Amino acid sequence: MESNIVNKADGKISSPGDERFDAVVVGAGFSGMYMLHKLRKLGLSAIVIEAGPEVGGVWYWNRYPGARCDVESIQYQYGFSEEILREWTWSERYPSQAEINKYQNYVADKLELRRDIRFNTRVMSAYYDEASGRWVIQTDRGEKISSQFCIMATGNLSVPRIPDFPGLETFEGATYHTHDWPSSEVNFAGKRVAVIGTGSSGAQVIPEIGAQAGQLTVFQRTANYCVSAFNGPLEPGYVKEAKAHFFEQRKKAAYSFGGLATPLGTESALELTPEEARNRLEGRWDRGGLELLNTFYDLLLDRAANDVGAEFVKTKMREKLGDPELADLLIPKDYPLGAKRPCLDAGYLDTFKRPNVRLIDVNKSPIERVVDRGVIAGGVLHEFDAIVFATGFDAMTGALSQIDIRGRKAISLRDEWSAGPRTLLGLMVAGFPNFFNVIGPGSPSVLTNNLVAIEQHVEWIADCIGDMKADGISLIEARRDAQDAWVDHVNEVASRTLLPAANSWYLGANVPGKPRVFMPYTGGLDVYRRKCEQVRANGYEGFTLTKGVVTQSAVLAGEG
Repeated sequence: MESNIVNKADGKISSPGDERFDAVVVGAGFSGMYMLHKLRKLGLSAIVIEAGPEVGGVWYWNRYPGARCDVESIQYQYGFSEEILREWTWSERYPSQAEINKYQNYVADKLELRRDIRFNTRVMSAYYDEASGRWVIQTDRGEKISSQFCIMATGNLSVPRIPDFPGLETFEGATYHTHDWPSSEVNFAGKRVAVIGTGSSGAQVIPEIGAQAGQLTVFQRTANYCVSAFNGPLEPGYVKEAKAHFFEQRKKAAYSFGGLATPLGTESALELTPEEARNRLEGRWDRGGLELLNTFYDLLLDRAANDVGAEFVKTKMREKLGDPELADLLIPKDYPLGAKRPCLDAGYLDTFKRPNVRLIDVNKSPIERVVDRGVIAGGVLHEFDAIVFATGFDAMTGALSQIDIRGRKAISLRDEWSAGPRTLLGLMVAGFPNFFNVIGPGSPSVLTNNLVAIEQHVEWIADCIGDMKADGISLIEARRDAQDAWVDHVNEVASRTLLPAANSWYLGANVPGKPRVFMPYTGGLDVYRRKCEQVRANGYEGFTLTKGVVTQSAVLAGEG
């Protein structure tokens, strides 16, 4: 590592802060929980700061009716513990929010994580103190905490986006957001309810509300592709077989394009006859789920190949709806399959056949304002007792932008990212030493099975900190030239795909004023993982390593 090392004066460094730790982790979802576990294994003192009252992150807050993961439960779990795998058994193919959060609490208990998690506490600021080489984190409780490492595990979908409709504050009924649902049951029986938004959360909550409400009105901006879910209980024989081969399959997933054991197809849709292509798609459709997008290797690369898959899904949707007028409203027309995350259909399309459900296209009848009795759209007043916002998130950068984060020379992360996020490998930001971000922009993150992506990032960060500890390195920092090269690469790879061809939250298109930058890395988790391994093997190529600042553990041990 010597070529990247900068020497710094030795000695014990005093640092501001009422409490001192080797590492502070922000967020107690899947990322933060695993990060804490790995930091403990390294022998470091660490604390997790969590805004909520419990572990879970997005899976604690998203309690809305119908909330469910679109990755199969067998693959959407930790892969680092044989004991946890052996003791925990999922009940359904696609796990519900309640079961996922139950699993997270089981893991927290199993690993005794809660003793190092500070709940109901929100980080307000984090600044790098150059004199001490440490981070100072301040919370809404007035705490001031000093740490060598600051690790953001705040999640990519953790800040809800509520449209700024004029007059919203005058509405006399109840309002809800799918991200911040009440813990107690909400009864919509006989009520007039509006749901605004038809993305993944909308597609899940709409069937539940439609079955209860006296009248449900859905406001849609963009129609979504819907693929079959075929959810159901897991058979004991299947579970036993899946557990027996779990780690073998997990290794395949770790070096796959999307973090799934199901491989990406090796055929082009354009090399096959229409009948052959349809047969391949039927096979994936009958399995259900998002693996349909893996049918052909070029489905997200070539518009003609994409059209084959898109028309197949549209045909399935038309058959399901059986109504040309509904199909015209609910089937996408102007963007490729996969450019927005498709919805798993578990009763969503059928809901619009119900006599108590109506659909309003806000492109033709835009929402003008909210009034005391309801919503005015296209000049028409629609009266409601409740409004449900399924309007998504300020994705990928939203949580970090809410915290005042300052690096060297007090430079603000908000300013650094004013034209869009810039990172090296999605892991670090130039000018912010010892500041890590788990599955941040510039990494595959939301284009993958998040659990596999999270484990890869957490393990890389833990290995990095372990290497630093072994070699007497106190600081690691992304080089700006390497960061610029990575950002250019991320943009160039994205431009070769169809993914930027829709106004999606991948681009920040759902947040007014947010820079339009395609944020995830589209090159695949397999390519990305090997790049990260290469960077480490080459002595953290692209990073500057610095010796000389003593950690809390070293001070307590009497070293330095």
